[in-house]
Amino acid sequence: MNYRFTPLYFVLAAMMGLGTTAQAQTELRKANKQYENYEFALALENYQVAVQKKEPDLATTQRIADAYRLTRQSLKAEEWYAKVVNKGGHEPINLFHYAEALRSNGKYEEAKTYYMMWSEEAPGNDNKAQQLIAACDMAMISVSKPATAVVAPVESINMRGFSDFSPVQYGNQIIFTSDRGLTGDKKGGVYGWTGRPYLQLFTAQQDATGNWEAPKALEEVINSEYHNATASASEDGKTLYFTRTHMVPKSNRVNTDPTSWAKEPEVKEFVNRLEIFTAEKQGNAWGNIKPFAYNNIESYSVGHPAISPDGQILYFASDMEGALGDTDIFYSVKQTDGNWGKPVNAGPTVNTAARESFPYVDGEGRLYFASNGHAGLGGLDVFKAEGAHAAWTKVKNLGAPINSSKNDYGIMFTNAGKEGLLSSNRDSQNGTEDIYSFVMLQRPVVIELITLERKQNNEKRNIEVPLPSTKIVVAQKNLNQSAVVITDKRGQHFMDGRIGDVYSLLGTKDGYLTQEKQAEIPATAGDTVQIAMLFDKNELEKAVVLENIYYDLDMWEIRADATKELDKLVAMLKNNPEVKIEMSSHTDSRESVKYNLTLSERRAQAAVDYLVSQGIDRSRLRAKGYGKSRLVNGCADGVVCSEADHQLNRRTEFKIIK
Repeated sequence: MNYRFTPLYFVLAAMMGLGTTAQAQTELRKANKQYENYEFALALENYQVAVQKKEPDLATTQRIADAYRLTRQSLKAEEWYAKVVNKGGHEPINLFHYAEALRSNGKYEEAKTYYMMWSEEAPGNDNKAQQLIAACDMAMISVSKPATAVVAPVESINMRGFSDFSPVQYGNQIIFTSDRGLTGDKKGGVYGWTGRPYLQLFTAQQDATGNWEAPKALEEVINSEYHNATASASEDGKTLYFTRTHMVPKSNRVNTDPTSWAKEPEVKEFVNRLEIFTAEKQGNAWGNIKPFAYNNIESYSVGHPAISPDGQILYFASDMEGALGDTDIFYSVKQTDGNWGKPVNAGPTVNTAARESFPYVDGEGRLYFASNGHAGLGGLDVFKAEGAHAAWTKVKNLGAPINSSKNDYGIMFTNAGKEGLLSSNRDSQNGTEDIYSFVMLQRPVVIELITLERKQNNEKRNIEVPLPSTKIVVAQKNLNQSAVVITDKRGQHFMDGRIGDVYSLLGTKDGYLTQEKQAEIPATAGDTVQIAMLFDKNELEKAVVLENIYYDLDMWEIRADATKELDKLVAMLKNNPEVKIEMSSHTDSRESVKYNLTLSERRAQAAVDYLVSQGIDRSRLRAKGYGKSRLVNGCADGVVCSEADHQLNRRTEFKIIK
């Protein structure tokens, strides 16, 4: 008799498979519920368990990608959106989100490809796609340019694994926002969106050496149970403007993120809205907390307050009526009775159809803000607005490395226009933000090095012609390094520099005297600055006329305006220590032979004495006066000549005698 049976290990495997599938379904249901409740960080933990046990379908893959995007984990978002767009039936918006993730991770060329694919699959987005592609091109140019600042994380303020952002000045302290949690907090509240504690306000003190001490939480009267964030202090430190988040019944416009306004499907009974509050310093404590007159949590959010240095204008971000995009910068002017005037939109120069937020006004009244609507490097970038609060004329991206491909915002200056602090998640793997210090560098310029040879034409006039293939050792002041460059066949070499840079240049070429030059890039310099080096051939008995060596009538003392040219000769002699020269002086034909000979000898000797006073050994120098015996033109006695022709004969020369 034949018996058919199933081996035991097949039965066990099937039972384990059923158990694994059931567990995966349980984790997936839990994750989906958390996702629908905007608890993205918690949902991701369960999604990760579920996908290890079962290959996710398109809907689950997209939710995981969205959750990583909404928690600002761009590397993971890129990974999961790549999976989404490779699955059949995906929505075109996923191509856009994938492109955004690539751009956020600095992959600009790849991002351009997917922006284009998105516009092809979602007709009507051609203009926006082209703008984003142009922004990618601009970003690649920006990151290739010389840095505009030195940026570094403030380790003593930041707490690893938590968000710290939006610092503002408060005396010699700063007030900033953090989700590190309050010491001794018995509520133990965790915000499901991020999986971290609610946002609260902290201070950090700067000591006499400029170092930041350990942060401390603001008083509980400021830090309420839910989110408290993005503050601004008055100049005298007696008034604090800050943001609070409140849960309100849902409406058509959904705000769920305490630091932004993200539009998501309405699936919750309550949503978050932002309000601005003020607090007054009463002795050593804060009190008298009042809401901003234009809060309206039933209809819109207002947040991210920034008070002007004179206390007369309050800037903030809002999606109130009149906004041009997701959120705009608005301002309110203080009235004579002390109340705030009706909010005014800062206008289309500042605001776009996307998101503008985190305004800041520096000590000179300039407006800074974050935007993902103006062309930037990716995510939010920091911009500066030129003009005045009622008439902005120009918006400028602050460039790399103030901005990165990630989110950069919440800037402040401790020294207007020169140094300060900003917020960024550029180094984060889990979407958290840190506070960075920055020092602005001077404006970059292109330096054109030019090497020239000094010659005399047939009329005995000096001319300058390009000297190709000349080696120059370039050293920048205060830097312990140098570079060697060679000029091209046109006697040119281009390099990057900055306003205020000081360079020491040492040029050499076989057959020519070594030359040295000091050059500083002036504050008034244009985009390109020329630095020319003039070379003379190392030839015996060849006279070289020195330009701009003038003497007062019948005098031989070296004038102040002549020392500049003689100083160049000093540098040449120091860089060519084996060279000995004759300094000669010549006169025009007027006056007697004896008079002119005596005058020229005295002038030649005065030039030698000046060189000796600058450290040149007298044994290397010889003074010789030739009077009017070596005229360079026909302006002899009795010949009528112009003063310019006579001047050609009144010259000071040097020639190498050894």
